[in-house]
Amino acid sequence: MTRGGCLKVILAAVPGAGKTTTLQIFSKMKPDVKIVNFGDYMMKIAREEFGIENRDDMRKKLSLEDYRFVQIKAAEEIARISGNVIIDTHLAIRMERGYYPGMPKEVVSKLKPDIIVLLEFDPKVILERRRKDLSIKGRKITEIGTIAERREREIENEEDIELHQQMNRYFAAVAANEVQATVKIINLRRVPQTRPFEHAELGAKLLASIFE
Repeated sequence: MTRGGCLKVILAAVPGAGKTTTLQIFSKMKPDVKIVNFGDYMMKIAREEFGIENRDDMRKKLSLEDYRFVQIKAAEEIARISGNVIIDTHLAIRMERGYYPGMPKEVVSKLKPDIIVLLEFDPKVILERRRKDLSIKGRKITEIGTIAERREREIENEEDIELHQQMNRYFAAVAANEVQATVKIINLRRVPQTRPFEHAELGAKLLASIFE
């Protein structure tokens, strides 16, 4: 059940799948929907509380106890946002010790999403997108005196990516059961991309239909 006609949606995909581009297109279709990046909130808290300087270090340097603390604090802040909201996050986080839930019980219970949406693609397509990201590794983009650095994408094989997408499904089901949310899978595995950003445009259109 939605609250006052508003929807709170969690959106997840494996790293490098094109979720950011999809959300950029979506924001033009539905400018009234607030898009919140869960990782940005976590990074702010991790920097303030533990001196962490980048997102990769959150996974590598924080203990599980501290990582959970940061997750919960981020969820508490985001939960206070009203209106239609999309929470851009990860459901299965790949760590050295295995996959860790991005939306454990304590976190999803605070966010109380109505729908959990998964974007899925052919692993070959995701692998190619990651390779393109790595092709400009280390390149700095300067704009009006500021410097933005592109994060490095880990290169996995197709089997690894497919496993990661399956783990997203498992964690989505568990999180949805915890708060009685629904799970929607936008499966573009078998949809050919005939031009640049076609997948992102289609994904954005299907995501926008949720709010109509």
